Amino acid sequence: MRRPSTSRTADPAVAAPAARRRDPLAEIEAPARRAQAQAEMLAVLGGLIWPLQAALVAWAISGWLHHAPLAHTLWAGGGFALLGILRAGLDDLGGALLFRAADAVLAEQRARLVARESLRPPGGTGPSSAELGAIVAQKLPLLVPHLTRYRPARLRVMVLPLIFIALTAWISWAAALVLIVAGPLIPIFMALIGMAAKEASARQMAEIGDMSALLMDRLSALVDIRLLDATERSAADFAARAEGLRARTMAVLRIAFLSSTVLELFSALGVAMVAVYVGFTLLHQLHFGAWGGLTAGEGIFLLMLAPEYFQPLRDLAAAWHDKAAAEAVAEELAALPDEAAPVLGQGGPATPLPGALQLTLRGASVRRGGRLVTLPAFDLAPGEALALTGPSGAGKSTTLAAIAGLARIEAGGCLEVSGQPLTDANADAWRARLAWVGQAPHFLDRPLARNLDLRDTGADPAPALAAARAEDVVAALPDGLQARLGETGGGISGGEARRLMLARALMAAPDLLLADEPTADLDAETAEAVIAGLLTLKARGAALIVATHDPRLIAAMDRAVALEAPQ
Repeated sequence: MRRPSTSRTADPAVAAPAARRRDPLAEIEAPARRAQAQAEMLAVLGGLIWPLQAALVAWAISGWLHHAPLAHTLWAGGGFALLGILRAGLDDLGGALLFRAADAVLAEQRARLVARESLRPPGGTGPSSAELGAIVAQKLPLLVPHLTRYRPARLRVMVLPLIFIALTAWISWAAALVLIVAGPLIPIFMALIGMAAKEASARQMAEIGDMSALLMDRLSALVDIRLLDATERSAADFAARAEGLRARTMAVLRIAFLSSTVLELFSALGVAMVAVYVGFTLLHQLHFGAWGGLTAGEGIFLLMLAPEYFQPLRDLAAAWHDKAAAEAVAEELAALPDEAAPVLGQGGPATPLPGALQLTLRGASVRRGGRLVTLPAFDLAPGEALALTGPSGAGKSTTLAAIAGLARIEAGGCLEVSGQPLTDANADAWRARLAWVGQAPHFLDRPLARNLDLRDTGADPAPALAAARAEDVVAALPDGLQARLGETGGGISGGEARRLMLARALMAAPDLLLADEPTADLDAETAEAVIAGLLTLKARGAALIVATHDPRLIAAMDRAVALEAPQ
């Protein structure tokens, strides 16, 4: 009887450990791998030049002891200088390759973070703006020392000490034995110290993010803090955070100094023992460890080779702390929630989607964090005004985002625009027919006239301002249409900012306007002005979909669709 076949790859319990073994730092530095490999070879070649220089110095000094002519010294000095220039050139070339690659990696990571943040839908999970700023400005640069130092230092440790031991053993097996005993002790202690260094670096990175988040939070609430007379308490919070960051930083520095002490101790002992052996052998007090005796030139060569034997270990020790900091940053980047391209299309300018305005929404849902938000089912005809109602959290804003292509619906749902499904291919063209009035006003760092005319048509904004009842808002500004309001509309009230946003929508002359709580938190007079502006846009033939709790705005629409509270 044939046995049923079994699959070795379908079991998620088997596949999960492989996923967990993913190295975030290796993925980040992958684009720099080629430059790192080239720099590694250049670093090794540069390190191999030193034995030649040491041999020339030993040859010159030996010549002095034997009364060699001046030309002997000149040849040795010239060779030493030429080899030094070659070594410096190799180091400079390798460093240039690494720094260019590191800059490219940083640019790529910053672009990914900015793109991820710009594509994050309303309500999406992720770091605050302060935490993101700390990552971009303070934490990502910590990758540079690792990218430029660690891998070349690691290859030098793997190659150069072995070659130096072989050269030393060719002259004296006793001196080579000293290096063999002293050298491996350094990586062992460095590995033990490095575990603590990684944990300390991770704690320091977390503290930097918390400090930045606290600063942004307090700056946004600065007016309230002054009104509530809570300045002393806020200052105490900052002092506590600053003390925590100081403690974390000092912990990292203590570990760095400890590792340096261990390294210098063993390297000093190793060099000192080689020097003692060479000195006593040249004084004829020791008569072992050398193949047929030790000359002055050979002794000088050993003395110059011993410190260079420990230099790659010093470089790796310094780069080890860079690696610990880079790993902490990489793990923080890997821990960011995955916001996998929620926005449809490319977000660029496009020709408006052809066809009559029609909107059909059936059986659609959108994932927000770990929750699946069910969208209402409805059809929208050209020029129709629809109100989305329901309790907070029911999905009104999410529905608007899905209609605008700012959130992807789950498989199986139906969202058709102008007779075709909304996809990445036509999302930009569809958005060219839309206008958006959100809860939070947002303005470009441009004059107000440019903010009102986003498509840069050169049209006169006066009719739109009049329809939105926003002429008095512009008239009260010191520079009028040339005023710059900042991102959130500094210097004007929330109601005034909403009317300006409505004027912007009127200037765009959209086929469909999406408005999210356009009258929320407004006084009755301002709310009536906003409603009148919306009806003006409808009278021009535009369709409206508004998410609102306002009974006056609901009554002004043609019909309402009620959303149920989430379970």
